[in-house]
Parts: sequence; structure tokens; C-alpha cells
Amino acid sequence: MSGPTNARERFELWLNDPAMDAATRSELLSISERPGEIEDRFYCDLEFGTGGIRGIVGAGTNRMNAYTVARVTQGLARFLLKSGTPPLSAVIAYDSRNQSPEFALETASVLAGNGIKAYVFDSLRPTPELSYAVRHLNADAGVVITASHNPPEYNGYKVYGQDGGQLVPDQADQVIEEIRGVRSFSDIHRCSRLDAEESGLLEWIGQELDRAYIQEVSSVSLHSELIRSACRDFRIVYTPLHGAGNRLVRAALSAVGFEQVQVVPEQEHPDANFSTVKSPNPEEKEAFALAIRKAEAAEADIIIGTDPDCDRMGAVVKHANGDYCVLTGNQTGAIMIHYLLSNLKERGQLPRNGVIVKSIVTSELGTAIAGAYGIKVVNTLTGFKYIGEKMTQYERSGTDRFLFGYEESYGFLAGTYARDKDAVVASMLICEAAAYYKLQGKTLHDVLQELYERHGYFLEKLESRTLKGKDGVEQIRRIMTDWRSAPPQRLNGLRVDKIEDFAQGLYGLPAENVLKYTLEDDSWFCLRPSGTEPKLKVYFAVRGQTDALAAASVDRLAHAVMKQID
Repeated sequence: MSGPTNARERFELWLNDPAMDAATRSELLSISERPGEIEDRFYCDLEFGTGGIRGIVGAGTNRMNAYTVARVTQGLARFLLKSGTPPLSAVIAYDSRNQSPEFALETASVLAGNGIKAYVFDSLRPTPELSYAVRHLNADAGVVITASHNPPEYNGYKVYGQDGGQLVPDQADQVIEEIRGVRSFSDIHRCSRLDAEESGLLEWIGQELDRAYIQEVSSVSLHSELIRSACRDFRIVYTPLHGAGNRLVRAALSAVGFEQVQVVPEQEHPDANFSTVKSPNPEEKEAFALAIRKAEAAEADIIIGTDPDCDRMGAVVKHANGDYCVLTGNQTGAIMIHYLLSNLKERGQLPRNGVIVKSIVTSELGTAIAGAYGIKVVNTLTGFKYIGEKMTQYERSGTDRFLFGYEESYGFLAGTYARDKDAVVASMLICEAAAYYKLQGKTLHDVLQELYERHGYFLEKLESRTLKGKDGVEQIRRIMTDWRSAPPQRLNGLRVDKIEDFAQGLYGLPAENVLKYTLEDDSWFCLRPSGTEPKLKVYFAVRGQTDALAAASVDRLAHAVMKQID
């Protein structure tokens, strides 16, 4: 199954495997005379990226399907049996995507077939609750079936370690090696659902764990008493964008005292096709169109939205002119850092050894805010697994105290109950901050402007180029090679002062295919192939004396760089 390197050979191996089901064999036969389709489906195996394995649902080694899931799970089982001490267990969660429940049950069946107990949520749940559940149940691993905010044709499979964090590269490499050893479908051991349940190797988990999780989330609150007493009329509009967040986000908001929460009805219920949005991504304003319309009618104070697996949160706040504007992940993170640190300082609870962790492509505004409070900021590679890894290191060493972690891509975590970004706690925290500042006569937009005036007008921009298929992979590789071998000396009329090639394993970080260029005015840009999508991502950041100057500067920088890339 994994031995041949030729796409046609891989295709024939699948087609002729006696373990193949009739529906999949029929799908394969339908493409037997389409060499381009065979090449795209079989030229490689799905590989672990920043978010695990992710791909289009369909037959093939380069697709998400029951066989891909079973093979990966068999590799994971072998890894756990070699590295762990029996009895072993894993927790499994899934979101609202096509075949997510089926893939979750397939995962449980293979784990059980290898003698590993599977705790499976009885319905869809937020990804961060899976991270919490691994820790809460003292499990050896976790799996969540999700493709985050990818288009509806995608699904994926993320693996978590014993600490509740996504696998970091050295662990993932070991799992991948075990997966490669699964040579045929007959190498996969399964147990039926009934046999697994009767033997105790499959246990369903539900609302009891939900309650424990919400208790942990709500413990992060700084002002629940204030909300209950003075913010009864604070109005929130929420959209789960057809995903897994609806019930738990509302439970968290209720737990800290918010009573006026309206959910966008058209997007309230799970929908694998995300039928009301072009993309179920809270990074994009278009995803909030229905929510903004509802907020305008309700005169809501804030809008929040979560992606399908509820690990990313976007916030929409009122501008000074009364319009609703979408905050970027960098802006939201900066506001939450300011809210947390200022309140901790006011209470005399700001720890000297406190740490904030962010990714290398995240704005330096948060760094400036933290520095004003004497709080250290640590940078990691992109991917919340690296933030989770730092948290576990701090927990074990006791030298530093984790306060907050975030990425520009709308991932946030406060509290140490989980090791992944959590849109449930982020939704609660940003609403609490908005209510707190409303009592002072301010909107979150007002607070952001104050932060800019105090620390400088930091502005960021992201450009992406989607390059699909085998040719796209090669095109992205060539672009990175060209920029690495012949870097620019000047850009945007400015000297390039610093080049950081993270493939060299800089600053003690794992090697990763990322290039970062800093110009003489401290503006910077970064080239990074996505680990979960067929994209080249290019990040830009500037700092200006005014909003207008910063906007003009970041546009000029982006134009100069993308002109060379294109």
C-alpha cells in the first residue's frame, strides 16, 4: 500500500487489494482511464503538517477516506504500543464535516483492534475540548477528525500526545515511520463496535466531561461578578458557522453571567456543506455577513464567530462611526493581552515569571504591550502545537508561568487546562473585555486605538497563493528555493538588514521551511508554505506613526514582494 512510489502502481495496489470495499473499488474504476486524476490521488501519501493530516475526501493515498484513516490509526497504535505502558487509551472527537462521525468510529475500531481503549465523544465537540479531555482522562493520545476552516470537500485527522498538545515534529516523525510500515490493508487490525463496547475498549463520553471543561474555561474569567451585576444588557451575537461551537460557547458565556446572547439561526446547526458561507472562516468578513445584519437589528455590542471545529475565534466590534469592523487575529490578541495584564496588575497578581507565547509571524504589538508590564514574550514556529509544547515545558520546570498564547491566525488560549487554541475561552474572554470596557464608556475599537497611540501603529497583512496538486507543490518548492538562494538586497526602497532561514533550526526551534526578512525600518515579511493547505503564505508587518502611514507602508511592502513572487 505504501511501498510503490509510482502513482499508477499505488492505484493498482488499491484496486486489487482484497480488503477493498465495493464502493471504493467502483470509484477507482471510474478514474481508471484518467491518468491525471490517478496521479493527483496517488502521487503521495497525506503527510503531517501544522495541523496533522488533511485532504479532500475521496479514494486514494492523497485523499481522506476510511482506509487512510485506518492506516494512520494503525501507525498511531503501533507507536503507542512501542512508546507507552499498557493499559493504553486515546480520546476521539469530531466536528461537523462530511464523514467525520464515520472516521471517528473507524479510528476507535482500529485502536480497539490493537487493544487500546478509545474514549469517543457521543456527538460533535470543539477541538480544544479534546485537548482538555486527553489530560482530564489521563489518556495516552487524542485524535480529532476535522479540517478546521478548509472548504467543505476537505476533512482531516489531528493527533494529540499525552500532554494534550498536537504532536511536535519528533513525535510526528515516529508516527509517520510506523504508518509507512503498514504495507497493506490486511496489516490493519480492527474490532467491531459491538465487540469493542462489550470488551470495554470503546467508551462513549458526554455531558459530564462538558461540565468539567466549562468549569475550567469559566475559571479564567476575571470579572464574572461584574458581568452578573452590571452587564445584564450587554448584547452578543454569535455564529458557530455551522460547526461544533454552538452549545459549548453559549455554555461558557452563560457560566460567567452573559444573558443576552443571540445565535445566527441560519448558521446555528451543523452543516457539512457550510451552505450559507463561501468559507467557514472567521478570519474573513464575508463569513460574518448574516451575523452583522442580525447585530445591526439587535444593536449588539459585539459579534463573535467560531470556525467548524471551534478552535479559532473572530470578533467584530463597533467602529467609532457605528459600523461593525472585523478585528484581525493580531488585534484581538493584543486587546486580550492588555485586558489580562492590566487587570492582573491592578489586583497585584501579575507574576514576575509570567510568559506570553506567540508565533514568529504574529504581530509585535503584543510584545510591546507585554513589555510595558515587564512580561516576557517567547516566539515559536507557526502551529499551536509549539505553544502547547512550551506550556508543558513550563509546567514541568516550574520556572515560568504561562499566561497567554496566540497566533495571528485567530488562535488564542488563556489558562492551562488545555494545550491547543480554544475558541470557547477566547469567545468568553473577548466578550468579557468588551463588557468591562463598555462600563468605562469605551468600545474595543477605542481600546485598540489607545494601544496604537501608546505603542505605535502596528499593521499586518497576509497574502496567499493557492497552488494545487503535484505541480503546485513543485511550484511552491521552487519559489522557496529561489528566495533562499538569491535573497533580495533591497525591497520597497529599503535595505534588507536581516534574513532568517528557519530551515536551519534557528534559536533552538525545530527546522521548518520558513524565510523571514527584516528591513532597515524594522518592517518585515515572511514566506511560509502552509502545512495544511496547498498554499504559499506571505506575511507582512510594519510599524508607523499614524494609521494612514502604516497602511500605506504595508501596502507598498506587499506590492514589492508579491510582484517578485508572481
